[in-house]
Parts: sequence; structure tokens; C-alpha cells
Amino acid sequence: MARILSKVAPWLASGTRAHRRDPALHRYKPAQGSVRVLDDSDTAELWALVNRNPVANIFVASHLENTKTAAPTPAGGQILGYDDGASLASACWAGANIVPVETSPVAAQEFGRYLVATGKSFSSIFGPSDAVMDLWSELQTNASSPFDVRPNQPLMELRTGPAIEPHPGLRFSTMEDFDALLPACVAMFEEEVGYSPLVGGDQFYKQRIASFINRRHSMVDFDGGGEVVFKAELGSVSSQVTQIQGVWMNPAYRGRGLSAAYLAAVVLLAREHAPVTSLYVNDYNAPAMASYRNVGFERVGTFATILL
Repeated sequence: MARILSKVAPWLASGTRAHRRDPALHRYKPAQGSVRVLDDSDTAELWALVNRNPVANIFVASHLENTKTAAPTPAGGQILGYDDGASLASACWAGANIVPVETSPVAAQEFGRYLVATGKSFSSIFGPSDAVMDLWSELQTNASSPFDVRPNQPLMELRTGPAIEPHPGLRFSTMEDFDALLPACVAMFEEEVGYSPLVGGDQFYKQRIASFINRRHSMVDFDGGGEVVFKAELGSVSSQVTQIQGVWMNPAYRGRGLSAAYLAAVVLLAREHAPVTSLYVNDYNAPAMASYRNVGFERVGTFATILL
């Protein structure tokens, strides 16, 4: 139980869980280039990095569109930049999650050294696989033992409408759905991550689900008895791309061939926000990958996730 209680809510901008620190690294001394915390004056250069691959960099693109700045957030999230001597060459979101942006192997090494030296707390690392694994190779000796390491998660996108007929019942959630929807969200999280998002208190997780609903980033369908049949969220949204997350089918309805039609319906609703729909999936989840391909998704890269 102690292991689970140590978890940092991955939806928060910053975490409080301490990592072991090497006293010799109390100050960061760059070996190559330089790492710094970006500020508002770096916003245009950061956007240029993000726009090299709007699908892979959707997390930071969404943040920039919401805040309009590369500066640190009031909640403690910050974006690190790596300068190669001429310009901003790589970046890395550093909050409760670590998310690399166009991060080269050299930049990943420097970001990792900086994060270790400053004792940054985080609950996960996710993003393009090479960058994530390069970061993890630098961070792992000073971080808690990982809960899970997922190095090969296909990144998929769909730039058109779905290839199959969508399920007609799926719709955007409303706050009237909240009480019925919350248990489904918790069940999905527990199946995917391995612990309850309500451990240590439910306030922030409930706020997160409400935020999805209020922004029309939550979708749901119910059966005649008021039970959730299927639900999904758009975890990150920019004007160019949406990223599907939190896909969950009620176990009572699994194995009936319903998932592809529901995913097609998710794509239709997501296109009300942006023209490109994306997702990443665990490579061992063959049924999910088959459904995504049936809907028309194509693989465009590889993500990795480290859960701590």
C-alpha cells in the first residue's frame, strides 16, 4: 500500500513526491550546450519547435494555446529549453509529467542532469520513444523504481473522417452525467495504470473529469439502465490535433464488436475541435490496435511511457 500512496496525481502541473538526490549534484553544471527555464520571450521559438510535429507535440501545443506563453505556470509547471549555441534546439515540459519536445540525445542527457540536480518530482515521462528512453537513462539512478516501463507505444493519426460507420449513441458528456461517468473513469484508470486515481483524495481527479466535460472533451454512451457502455476523453487538444485518451468499454459489453464503431464516433466528435485525430496505444494491446486500424488510423511514430 505504501507504494501506491506515494503516487503523484499525473494530471497536476507539479508534484511533491521526493526523489533520491546525489548531494554532489546540488548544482547543475552543463556538459554541452545549456539548459534553462523558458520565459515569455521564448514563446515564438518554442512554437517553432512544437510545429515541427504537431501530432507528437500535442501536449505542449495544447498548453501554449491555453496559456499563450512559454513562461512557468502558477502551479509550478515549467518548460526547459536547450540552447545549442545558436537557437532553442530542444525543449522539455517539467511538471508532474516530463514531456520532451523535439529532444535530441544530447539535449535529453542535459535535461536529465538538470532534473536530477534540481530534485524535480514527477510521476511519469511520456512522449517520443527515443527521447523518453534517453531521458530515463539519465534519470533512473535517482528516481524511484518505475511502476511500469512501456517503450513501444505506436503513435497513430487519422486525418480524414472514420472509415466505418460511427455508433449513433455516442455524444459529448454533460454535468448531468458526472455521477454515472466518474466510476467508469476510475475503472479505466485502474485498468490502465494499476492504482486508483482517488487514492489520497478525490478532489483533483473529480475536477479533472468535470473539466473534460465542460470543455466538451468527454464522450459517453449509456445503456437503457443508465450504465455507461463506452466512454472516452480528448486528453490534449490544440487547434490542429486532438489526442484520444481514456477509452473504456464496460466489461459487460466487451467482445461484441462494438469498439470500432464507438471509436469512429469519437473521431467524428473530435473533429469538431481539430481536423487531425491522434492517439497512442500499448503495443501489446492487439484488439485495440485492430480497432484503430479498422477506423482508419495509421501509425506515424512511436511513443514511450515511464510510470513512477
